[in-house]
Amino acid sequence: MKKTLGLVSLLASSVALAAPSNDELQQQIDQLRAQLEATADAVENTAAGSAVSIGGYGELHYNNEQGGDNAIDLHRFVLFIGKELNSTTRFFSEFEVEHSLAGDGKPGEVEIEQAFIEKDINDSLSAKAGLFLIPVGILNETHEPDTFYGVERNNVEKNIVPSTWWEGGAALTIKGETLSYDVALHSGLNIDVVGGKSTPRKGRQKVAKAEANDLAVTARVNYKPAAGISLGATFQYQEDVTQGVASIEGQLIEAHAVVEQGDLSLRALYAQWSFDDKLATFKDGAEKQSGFYLEPAYKVTKDLGVFARYSSYDNLAGNSADTEVNETAFGANYWLAETVVLKLDYNQKDDTASDTTTDTLNLGVGYSF
Repeated sequence: MKKTLGLVSLLASSVALAAPSNDELQQQIDQLRAQLEATADAVENTAAGSAVSIGGYGELHYNNEQGGDNAIDLHRFVLFIGKELNSTTRFFSEFEVEHSLAGDGKPGEVEIEQAFIEKDINDSLSAKAGLFLIPVGILNETHEPDTFYGVERNNVEKNIVPSTWWEGGAALTIKGETLSYDVALHSGLNIDVVGGKSTPRKGRQKVAKAEANDLAVTARVNYKPAAGISLGATFQYQEDVTQGVASIEGQLIEAHAVVEQGDLSLRALYAQWSFDDKLATFKDGAEKQSGFYLEPAYKVTKDLGVFARYSSYDNLAGNSADTEVNETAFGANYWLAETVVLKLDYNQKDDTASDTTTDTLNLGVGYSF
C-alpha cells in the first residue's frame, strides 16, 4: 500500500512539473488564436481571389412612328465581368454590342463602357482608376432596362447629360449614413465646333485614343434623408471642351430627385450646360443647352406599373430663335420576373424649331442578370 501511495505521489509530482503555468497556458492560447485568424484571412483572400462574377443585360425595341418608318432593333446586348482580387480590391468591366451587328457598313458598335479597378481604403472611403461611368444623373450609372420606365431612355438624360457617358481617369467615393460624395478627374469632351457638331453627346470620345489636352473634373453629392428618398447634384468643369481648337470653357450642373413611397414614385431631373464661347464659334444658341423632366409612376400590382413623363430640352443649337423640344409620354411596365420586363409606351414629340409633332408607339422587352 505504501508503495502504491508513493507511486501515485511520484506521478502527481511529475504531472505538476510538466503542466504549464497560467502565463504559459495563456501564451499558447494566444498563439493558437493568431494562427486561426491567419488561416481564416488566408481562406477569405483565397476565396475572394477566385470569385469571378458574370452578369449582363439586354433590350429589344419596336418603334412604330406615325407617318414614318417602323423599326425593330436589338438595341443593346451587354456582358458584365468582375473579379474579387482580394477582400478590398476588385475589377469590374462592361462589354456592349449595340444594334446587333458591328463593322464596316453595319449599324452597330462594339464598346467597352467600363473597365476599372476599385479599392476600399476603409469602411467609408474607396478609390477607383480606369474607364468608368461619370457620376451624374439618374440613368448614367444605373441603366438596366428593368430599373426604369419607358422603352427608350428619356431624351433629357440622353441628349443633355449625355447618357450613357464614360471617361478614363481616377475617382474617390466617400460614403456616410445619409450623405455620399464622389470626385473624379478624367478625360473630357472634344466638341467639334468646326464641323458644326456643337453638342455634348457628339463630343464624347469614349476613351478611344481620346485627346487629353484638357481634362475635366466632376463632383457629386448624394443625400438620402429617409428610406425611399434620394437627392443628388453634380457639377463638372472643363477648361476647353474643344481640346485646344477654340478655347471654349464648359460647365455642367445637374440636380435630381428619386422618391419611392409605397406604390407611388416620382423622378425629376434638371441639367444644363453653359459654354463660354469667347470666339463665337458655336452655332447660334448653343452656349446654353438644358432640359428637365418629371415622371410620376404608380404600381398597380406587384408586377404591373404605369407612368407618365413630361420632358423639355433644347440642344439643337440651330439658327431658329426657338429650338425647344417638348415630349409627353405614358405607358406601362410588366415584370415577368424581378429583372425581366415587358414595356409599352406612347410618345408625342413637339419640335418647335420645325413646328412638327411626331407620335410614336414603342414596345420592348428587357432583362438583366
